[in-house]
Amino acid sequence: MTFGIEPGEIVAVTGESGSGKSMTALAVMGLLPERMEARGAIRLDGQDLLTLSEAQMCRVRGQSVGMVFQEPMTALNPVKTIGDQVAETILVHKAMPPDQARARAREVLDRVGLPAERFPLSRYPHELSGGQRQRVVIAMAIALRPKLLIADEPTTALDVTTQAQILDLLKGLVADFGMGMLMITHDLAVVADMADRIVVMRHGEVMEQGPTRRLLAEMNHPYTRKLFAASTHKVDLPPPPPPAPLLEVREVVRDYRLPRTRLFAQPGTYRAVKGVSFTLNRGERLGLVGESGCGKSTLTRAILGLEPVQGGQILLDGEPVLTGTAPNLKVRRKMQVVFQDPFGSFNPRHRVDRLITEPFHLLDAPPTGRAREAAIGEALEAVGLRASDSRKYIHEFSGGQRQRIAIARALIIRPELILFDEAVSALDVSVRAQILDLLAELCRAYNLTYLFISHDLSVVRTVTDRVMVMQSGEIVEQGVTQEVFDNPAHPYTQKLIAAAPVLPEPEALRERLS
Repeated sequence: MTFGIEPGEIVAVTGESGSGKSMTALAVMGLLPERMEARGAIRLDGQDLLTLSEAQMCRVRGQSVGMVFQEPMTALNPVKTIGDQVAETILVHKAMPPDQARARAREVLDRVGLPAERFPLSRYPHELSGGQRQRVVIAMAIALRPKLLIADEPTTALDVTTQAQILDLLKGLVADFGMGMLMITHDLAVVADMADRIVVMRHGEVMEQGPTRRLLAEMNHPYTRKLFAASTHKVDLPPPPPPAPLLEVREVVRDYRLPRTRLFAQPGTYRAVKGVSFTLNRGERLGLVGESGCGKSTLTRAILGLEPVQGGQILLDGEPVLTGTAPNLKVRRKMQVVFQDPFGSFNPRHRVDRLITEPFHLLDAPPTGRAREAAIGEALEAVGLRASDSRKYIHEFSGGQRQRIAIARALIIRPELILFDEAVSALDVSVRAQILDLLAELCRAYNLTYLFISHDLSVVRTVTDRVMVMQSGEIVEQGVTQEVFDNPAHPYTQKLIAAAPVLPEPEALRERLS
């Protein structure tokens, strides 16, 4: 593969998982896994990085090439302050003395939108939101004004407004410092308005590359057209049955206790959910969207009976989800959840047959013997896998297959309600399209009822009948999905929709180029 990046230019490398995008970035940084070798030439300002020793590459990393990783919490040291971590990059390269390094750390944190009055250098990563932590990682990467900045999926786990802010920040940094940027992403919509050029990769090869507008207008290679179609994929949901309430949430309030500010002072409280009410009908697909910190996950845990509520009531099939502060097991077995990270939600030491039968512990008389094997096979085949896959370990599957196994685990006891918590946000666009089509098929086969929690508005638009918009612990707007998205009434909904990345139509781009 061959491509180049000019100073002040943003080049996006896109493709499915396993296409070689991240390996390309790691090759530039000299961080390839053991027993992997890069051949050819990687030239930075005329110097071939592949000819440098490890000691020489240590001087290049951070000083000439900076890197922003996908998951900021794993890129940051939880026991060090943000000031120490940004200054560390400077001190390791002995670019300036400690007092000046602290001053530069303060300067770059200000530049990435973390002002001193709200974000002193003494803050720790756990005190920041996901978007704020990503800004700290960016500050570390640009502390020494590198010639090249590599951003590896820097916005995948962020909500739409935070994503838009981070993309604008990266674009501004490239313009201000004149650095080149290599942006790695699986989503064409994310870089359609940002990148100067796009490189499309598949199986370690470049399928197509060129200026962004021309490439999206022409899409000469079938694989590029496939990625574009997956990014704009719409599923065919069956019509919902007549309304019949299944889940009823009535004026639910959830408070958290805050630490004392003074010795012997009364601790304060933070209200994460503020009197939320809604009804989810049987066979209906309901979406819940909002920024990080709006209360989506707190409300989800309350519905699952995993957290007590300080006010209101949650009913499933007319029965309370909570008995006092404990979950009502009779009701709890009627609900299952599919999490964002399928690998993190499974025990890697167990085979698939044991993993997907975990919900059996909720049953009074779980199936055994041949009945158990039949249930496992049926659940796996329902999500497009083979019954024989039950004897494999979770590491033997791809990300999309793992999410199918997570859905099989949720289906195996035939729950009345499934909660999908950011279930497709970590998947590339083609795998995401397959999982969304699977949901539509399962809706036809099992008459699924689900609550779909996501920050990806394009996904929520296509897999839900109704949608709720949550802000600061309150439902500010709800209604039929298409109507809410086409004619948002609340300013916050309008802000979310405006921030969501949208792929331009090829026809419109062709008209501009002609």
